[in-house]
Amino acid sequence: MKTIDLNADIGEANTPEWDAAEAAIVSAISSANIACGGHAGDAVSMRRTVRNARAAGVTIGAHPAYPDRANFGRTSLVIGEDITPAALKETLRVQILDLAAICDAEGATLAYVKPHGALYNDSVFDAQKADIIVDVLHALNMNLTFLGGPNSEMGRAAADHDIRFVAEGFIDRRYTDDGHLLSRTLKGAVIEDQTERLAQALSLATTGQVQTHSGQSLTLQTGSLCVHGDSAGAVDTARQARAVIEAEGIIIKAFA
Repeated sequence: MKTIDLNADIGEANTPEWDAAEAAIVSAISSANIACGGHAGDAVSMRRTVRNARAAGVTIGAHPAYPDRANFGRTSLVIGEDITPAALKETLRVQILDLAAICDAEGATLAYVKPHGALYNDSVFDAQKADIIVDVLHALNMNLTFLGGPNSEMGRAAADHDIRFVAEGFIDRRYTDDGHLLSRTLKGAVIEDQTERLAQALSLATTGQVQTHSGQSLTLQTGSLCVHGDSAGAVDTARQARAVIEAEGIIIKAFA
């Protein structure tokens, strides 16, 4: 029987309402990408989120980012100007290990890594940054799966280093005609309408098809679907997406 993963970016909350939404969303997903200090999160939030995920039987992944909390990790850092390769490797290593240590203390397992924000988007096209992420995963030798964008340098880098790679699709984001995420600087990049989100989730899960920002039909090979935990209505999106996907006889199951 066909399966697909449903993941969400969490551990990023900075208000009671957002924190409550994150606690609720774990009941609908199969994998949790937990912020680990780069763009958001600290030891307290990581421990709380790990406990919530473990209690819900949700697989845990690290969600490392550029060390840029002021911009929520959504501003690109230029190698050689804003950050050195060594510094980027070190911050990613520390972020992942910090979460891994909390997982160990809580009787949970860290299973995969998914970059956040600008680091994710940059690594789709930037071979150097994709290689840096994979170099960190290879050096850690923790058997961590790499979750990232389809048709990207991330997948290429993972294959070069014999790291397992899983491509994901996004329920609440628009795509360009070449199969990448439409920049958040452009209108319509985030899908606000719940009906449109569910239609995209169902289409990706059943046929791999997505309608691009220009109206073209695009096929994406994905093993996981993501809903952003900070999107308005994210909890309802996750719950309803799970329901419509399962109604088609597809099992929601973690990839790692």
